[in-house]
Amino acid sequence: MKTQFRHILEELQHHLPYTIFSVAVGMVALGVLTVLIEAKEFPQASQNLFHVFHPLHLLFSATATVAMFWRHDKKILKAVSIGFVGAVGICGMSDIFIPFVAGYLLGVKMHLHICIIAHPMLVLPFVLFGLCMGFVLPAMLESTIFSHAAHVLISSMASIFYLVSFGLTDWIPVSGMVFIYMVLAVMIPCCTSDI
Repeated sequence: MKTQFRHILEELQHHLPYTIFSVAVGMVALGVLTVLIEAKEFPQASQNLFHVFHPLHLLFSATATVAMFWRHDKKILKAVSIGFVGAVGICGMSDIFIPFVAGYLLGVKMHLHICIIAHPMLVLPFVLFGLCMGFVLPAMLESTIFSHAAHVLISSMASIFYLVSFGLTDWIPVSGMVFIYMVLAVMIPCCTSDI
């Protein structure tokens, strides 16, 4: 048990630099959007971007989860179940629940928007395609490293855009805390799930 816990901590240490870089890239993208878009159009523009990055996050998460599971256990139904729950549940925590709580902790009234309920036809095709890709990719050399890296970057973008789309439109004065909360939003559910 101690060796497993130690292994998880070591893997999280390896994921941390990628997470920090990904959140920084997401904040740069958000900063550019903030400068280019008028204040009244900002919430809708960032919401549109969230609705691009969240389904992509589900795609990469389902792919990475199934690929890692399939590498060690060749049970199709189990791999699909774990991939689906890993994508929809874990990504929901990372992209929606933790940013929702972060906004609340920053003193903002947040709107809880759950895409799998509000827009199932937006997200389910990405989840299903990701599940299928998870069975194909383990045959390719180092495919899980690519899907993990993409997963972390896309997760960062989705979490950041949720936070500003559904409540925290004036994010620059609290950007330090946004950075910390978004690193946690990616590290806790996504990186732990990948490991």
